[in-house]
Amino acid sequence: PMEKYRLLPEQLLYEGTITEQQMVRPDPIKEEDILRVHDKAYWEKLKNLKLSHSEERATGFPQSAAMVERECLIMQGTIDMCLHAHKFGAGLNIAGGTHHAFSNRGEGFCLLNDLAISASYILHHRLARKVLIIDLDVHQGNGTAEIFRNHHAVFTFSMHGEKNYPGRKEQSHRDIGLPDGTTDEAYLSILNEEIKKINAAFDPDFVIFQSGVDVLAGDKMGRLSLSTEGCKERDRLVFEYCFRRGIPVVAAMGGGYAPEIKTIIEAHANTFRVATHLFGN
Repeated sequence: PMEKYRLLPEQLLYEGTITEQQMVRPDPIKEEDILRVHDKAYWEKLKNLKLSHSEERATGFPQSAAMVERECLIMQGTIDMCLHAHKFGAGLNIAGGTHHAFSNRGEGFCLLNDLAISASYILHHRLARKVLIIDLDVHQGNGTAEIFRNHHAVFTFSMHGEKNYPGRKEQSHRDIGLPDGTTDEAYLSILNEEIKKINAAFDPDFVIFQSGVDVLAGDKMGRLSLSTEGCKERDRLVFEYCFRRGIPVVAAMGGGYAPEIKTIIEAHANTFRVATHLFGN
């Protein structure tokens, strides 16, 4: 639901987790940063509202200049947070996590892929040598997997519901498909092991974290059964891994479709609370 993008910052400001000074409002992204990841032909079609009917249907949105502009702001928001994290350790985008956008098409409410665009930006500007994308949304990060299929400087890790959307999964560098109904204990134990293994094998010096909260029990689009506390533990595990090793980390919020908006806001707010507790500003 779109209202979470308004309610989440309001909640974080109200409770004092963040201050107005910590909020950054992005400008639209530069075209060159998009074209490092997305095909020029696709970007031209998207920008000029020339997607075919079937291409438009796949995105889940009606084409509009406002929607493209919004996406361009979100893309830059994640880049801005990468620059912030490079200096201060962590940065969080209130939106983003658009992992279903492929190099040449949009899908599943994603037009451009901020995780991929940011990873490419980081490498291009030599802010890091090896970027790990930890995608813990309940849906596989299929677009990100396709974009970085043959890259060695980016490692894509997706842990998701096996029987969930997308029906046809792409191949990430590491995929963990979980059975329906997976609960906190099993989830956290698997995640902890996987992060250890990936760290040993890949040794990243930058992490981009897709922290979708559609892993919660009762989510309308998810089939896993994490509690709100379990979801918070998941975030803590990722942020502590980065904090202990001095790896800059950026989080993008991803999905969340619980029946009650307050459940969604609480789970997303926990991501900010955990990061703020560890990293301060």
